[in-house]
Amino acid sequence: MKKNKQNENYLDNIPVRNPDLGWEADEKGIVTLSRENKGIANKIAQKLLRKPKVSYIHLDEIGSCVWKHTDGEKTIYELADSVKQELGDKAESLYERIAKYFSILVSYGFVSFKK
Repeated sequence: MKKNKQNENYLDNIPVRNPDLGWEADEKGIVTLSRENKGIANKIAQKLLRKPKVSYIHLDEIGSCVWKHTDGEKTIYELADSVKQELGDKAESLYERIAKYFSILVSYGFVSFKK
């Protein structure tokens, strides 16, 4: 017999930033994330292949706005509303974009969802 799964709305998730990530915003408000490359495989790659000890990820205008509003208390839906108010017409098809944005952030371990 099938179990009845509750339909969860992705926009009701509450994203929480990874505390191991550093970040800063420049004078234009563009956010740059920094992640230290740890582990034995990264140490070997740093020595042999001259890979950097810290990776920097530069976000675009919408991503930067979303990142700055992510506080561990707002749902994705509430974040989208905040971004829409701040950016206005620049944030077209925002809900689809923000859902994809958070799925990418989760896959890279930059955010997780609060239960």
